Amino acid sequence: MANKITKTDAEWRAELTPEQYRILREHGTERPFTSPINNEKRPGMFTCAGCGKELFASATKFDSGCGWPSFYAPASKEAVAEKEDRSLFMQRTEVLCDDCGGHLGHVFNDGPNPTGLRYCINGAALKFNPGKA
Repeated sequence: MANKITKTDAEWRAELTPEQYRILREHGTERPFTSPINNEKRPGMFTCAGCGKELFASATKFDSGCGWPSFYAPASKEAVAEKEDRSLFMQRTEVLCDDCGGHLGHVFNDGPNPTGLRYCINGAALKFNPGKA
């Protein structure tokens, strides 16, 4: 994946909260059921906390019970990139912001119709813009 937005480590650290930096730039994970975005139900658009790219529309959000915001589809084909992740002795598919390369979470094949996918996303990697969907 060729990142469209490149910044130095110092620039990322200055722009992001420590938790956002840990998740987006160091591939961290927040504790389940801790993000206020997990309970967000208003119409709107979820964007990348790192660069502002539109990632997920609220119409695709669902309660998977996993403890992280879950979506069945990204906002567009260009919104996210996927990469094989073999960390922690598992084989998963990592989800990244296609513009800045920030780690968002993982995608699994156990979601609802129409896609059958569950994009399990760290709430700290997202910002919510109400009303814009």
